[in-house]
Amino acid sequence: MVDDATVQPNSSTLSSVLLGCSNLSAVEFGRQIHQWCMKLPLGRSVAVGTPLLSMYCKCGNLDDACKLFNEMHTRDVVSWNAMISGYAQHGDGLEAINLFEKMKDEGLVPDSVTFVAVLTACVHTGLCDFGMQCFETMQEVYRIEPRTDHYSCMVDLLCRAGLLERAVNMIRSMPFEPHPSAYGTLLTACRVYKNLDFAEFAAGKLIEQDPQNAGAYVQLANIYAVANRWADVSRVRRWMKDNAVVKTPGYSWIEIKGVRHEFRSNDRLHPQLDLIHEKLDRLEEQMKAMGYIPDLDFALHDVEESLKVQMLMRHSEKLAIAFGLVSTPSGMALRIFKNLRVCGDCHNAAKLISKIEGREIILRDTTRFHHFRGGHCSCGDYW
Repeated sequence: MVDDATVQPNSSTLSSVLLGCSNLSAVEFGRQIHQWCMKLPLGRSVAVGTPLLSMYCKCGNLDDACKLFNEMHTRDVVSWNAMISGYAQHGDGLEAINLFEKMKDEGLVPDSVTFVAVLTACVHTGLCDFGMQCFETMQEVYRIEPRTDHYSCMVDLLCRAGLLERAVNMIRSMPFEPHPSAYGTLLTACRVYKNLDFAEFAAGKLIEQDPQNAGAYVQLANIYAVANRWADVSRVRRWMKDNAVVKTPGYSWIEIKGVRHEFRSNDRLHPQLDLIHEKLDRLEEQMKAMGYIPDLDFALHDVEESLKVQMLMRHSEKLAIAFGLVSTPSGMALRIFKNLRVCGDCHNAAKLISKIEGREIILRDTTRFHHFRGGHCSCGDYW
């Protein structure tokens, strides 16, 4: 389209292609579009600025998004929502809430999307009381009727706080059929808090709504595995087979010099596996010297302990991190992406690796961004 002189891209064109960059985590291509936009008359319009800052947020470049937001001459509710949501997804809940208050001070009226962003910020920061207050304010002050997204955030907020019974009561009190995400959130929390009764309830509802939902079976099987109920694990796996359910494979990826490298757990395909395993073996020794103990709750196979430890060190996140370390200059930040939720053992390992290597590791999973620096994570281990 750009090569065709008879056609001029407009804001809708740019918004669409920037959404593509966001979905692919293609930040370098997004930067090229940003530079190209600045040469156009509409380059500084809110219709282009908002998709740009949203792209930077979703690709893990929160600083660039903030800079762009602060430079925008005009900002509408959509712009504010995008920036609040960006802070929320990167775990900076307090900054998201401060921006929400500033937005109101400037006379803008929050809409339903604003409250989804604010509630998401509360979810990732553990601000349960403030989240409950926002949920009430949204209805009582702004006359906004809660939608599926708002209820899903509230269920997530309660689940992360360990208030599973209150979360179940909220699900049951919804004025419409709960979205599968509400049951999925409850099921994930049941694994964290080892609550089998609610796990079976949530999984049953998920499978009732969608018999092909692989995540429901897998999560339930994982919860049984942690409880060493291997007979139940086998039963769930047979159930999956009988219903012809195919599990979505977990994988992580990293982009190096414009080339995307994908890894699956126990990957056997990448051409530099020997170098990656070498690096991971050295890191394992260094981590253990710092007190690292493999969390075998995330090695969900009925095998010997030594094999479980080896399988943990070959998780896709660790493979991607190790490849990034051996493929980039010392001190350069790494950006890793995963199509599922990061596991607890990989989260602990990433904190230690960031300290050992003196690097920032930015890891995005399906829930949020984790920024690992100097042995700590931006989530404060609340995720």
